[in-house]
Amino acid sequence: MRTPETDLTAQLEACTLPPDRFHHADHVHAAWLYLTRLPALDAIAKFTQTLRAYAASLGKPDLYHETITWAYLLLVNERLHRSESTTWDEFAAANPDLLDWKNSILRQYYREETLRSPLARQVFLMPDLR
Repeated sequence: MRTPETDLTAQLEACTLPPDRFHHADHVHAAWLYLTRLPALDAIAKFTQTLRAYAASLGKPDLYHETITWAYLLLVNERLHRSESTTWDEFAAANPDLLDWKNSILRQYYREETLRSPLARQVFLMPDLR
């Protein structure tokens, strides 16, 4: 059965999702979907592979950022395991800080120059503020 959630991941994996329908909150939603369907390590592998392919399909492979992707996946995973939320809407309502890109939660963990570095785009870097 098709749902908006299966459409999101299916379109993302097929690289057919219009870029104007894939903003930060949609990234977090997709991360949540992978983490609710797969063990964490498999979700990280699948989501990073999917995001890399999607960015490349847009002709912008440099859009992919390994540290930001992994950091959000790990935060979502932790929150999932601490939460009693069973739906995306419940999870999103309980974790608005994960959805705020302008005031990114990653500012609590990383220096700005770290996240802007080429190395952070290529490999996951450990947080350098906490």
